[in-house]
Amino acid sequence: MDPRSTAAQPFNAGQDESEVTLLDMAIALAEHWKLVLALPLLCGLAAWAATHLMQPIFTARVSFLPPQQQSSAAATALSSLGAISGLAGAAAGLRTPADQYAALLQSENVENRIINEFKLKEAYEFDLLFDTRREFRKRVRVAVGKKDGLISVEVDDESPQRAAAMCNRMVDELRRLTSELALTEAQQRRVFFENQLKSTRQSLNAAQTALQSSGFNAGALRAEPRAAAEGYAKLKAEMTSTEVQLQALRSSLTDTSPEVQRLLTTLAALRTQVSRLETVVPGNVGADYVSKFREFKYQETLFELFSRQYELARLDESKEGTLIQVVDAATPAEKKTRPRRALIAAVTSLATGLLLITGIMLRRSWRLTANTAATTLKMDQLRAAFKKR
Repeated sequence: MDPRSTAAQPFNAGQDESEVTLLDMAIALAEHWKLVLALPLLCGLAAWAATHLMQPIFTARVSFLPPQQQSSAAATALSSLGAISGLAGAAAGLRTPADQYAALLQSENVENRIINEFKLKEAYEFDLLFDTRREFRKRVRVAVGKKDGLISVEVDDESPQRAAAMCNRMVDELRRLTSELALTEAQQRRVFFENQLKSTRQSLNAAQTALQSSGFNAGALRAEPRAAAEGYAKLKAEMTSTEVQLQALRSSLTDTSPEVQRLLTTLAALRTQVSRLETVVPGNVGADYVSKFREFKYQETLFELFSRQYELARLDESKEGTLIQVVDAATPAEKKTRPRRALIAAVTSLATGLLLITGIMLRRSWRLTANTAATTLKMDQLRAAFKKR
């Protein structure tokens, strides 16, 4: 027996005749090296040339500082808890004011006004407002900085001038929307007392008209009924004002808080005093006048109290810094954002090369294993399976 054949047998004993080695793959690649290099390069050049036919997209960006809100009574009480307040805020899912303003920027109220102002239905070539709004949302990105708290808005468009104009216009629309909505606690109190003031003004006018039509004047009565009427009106106005303050305070605090308990105690005392004075003596000559004069003084005092509360709410609202301060205004972009020609060409070349190498390896593997006995048996079994089906 030839010793060389005996020595070579251990190396080939475990090798299947259908096994394809890395050397076979390397040989296949070496045989087609020109195709492996040329075809991906040509595909990359074709993709790079095709990008010149695409419409360039420009991006405009604006960043601004949202209004800074002062902490309310509820927030102050929560912060006094120390580390527990962080857990409470996380459990409640509280969001920052910047997130709220970012959500307003993406509301349909703002989007519809931008679409109508810039005639985006014609620009995007859509017939329905729904489709135009969906396309507009794809081109707009709103982000909130986690460290600096700035809100940034980016808009993509075929026209750099229109992209910058839409960016700046979105900030203007946010200013308009925030002025119409009561977002902060001071704004809510201002709106509440403003409505109360309007209602009290109407009641005051009605009481004044009724007093003038009573037929009595202030000089026709003794001083005691007038003083009683004024005292009653003042007490009842204070009671109503306390009730309104309690209603406004309960929107942010619980009934067990010291502020609410204090107002409840004051309200109970005022109600006791008012109930003692709410008696008109029968047969009194000036009873009708006293009743109407008392109602007039009550509405007048109540109007003064609500006026002071309204002015205080307006002052608190102005202190909260409701102005939206633009840090970087949007300007027309000088360079396009898309398409990125170099990136597209590189990705196309890489993908083509990978697909080509995979195809060459599969073709080589099939050729090496197609004529083996094991492959022939498996192909017969596959044909038989298809014939049975």
